[in-house]
Amino acid sequence: MKKHNGMRPQDIVILLKVASHLKNRPGELFFNAPLVKKDIASELGISPAEVTESLNRSSYAGLYDATNKKVRSLALMDFLQYGLKYVFPQQPGALVRGIPTAHSAKPLSDLISSNEVYVWPNANGLARGQAIEPLYHTVETAIQNDERMYELLALTDAVRVGKSREASIAIEELKKRILSN
Repeated sequence: MKKHNGMRPQDIVILLKVASHLKNRPGELFFNAPLVKKDIASELGISPAEVTESLNRSSYAGLYDATNKKVRSLALMDFLQYGLKYVFPQQPGALVRGIPTAHSAKPLSDLISSNEVYVWPNANGLARGQAIEPLYHTVETAIQNDERMYELLALTDAVRVGKSREASIAIEELKKRILSN
């Protein structure tokens, strides 16, 4: 294993993908099989080698159980709640066209009313708002055909950029999606 030089933004995206894959929603058929690394890579637009390195870093940090191929949900939630905004901070930028995120995307857009719109910059996006750089440049690939992943990434952005009220609501929503099953 390579030397651990700290977590990288794609590590959070990969952990969220693994965590979301093993959770089901009411009425869904559920097969409790872990994702294969090549499937994670394909679905997230990240190379298989980078997925392997990322999972090794996450395992070293205590966020991933490599033996059982599962995210350590409580540890991940602790990191998201207490460390994410310090390790991967983000400030809203210029007005651009893009894909809604943070409190501007579901599920928070149903819970929080705001005049501010936050978006991931994207020329084909349908919303106009302040730019929020996504955790990793492949999030657009990651959310295609995966509503659950989109929700997790938007909630994560709300923790990174939201005021205390938005961040608190986002943490509760993340807990529902990551800790419950």
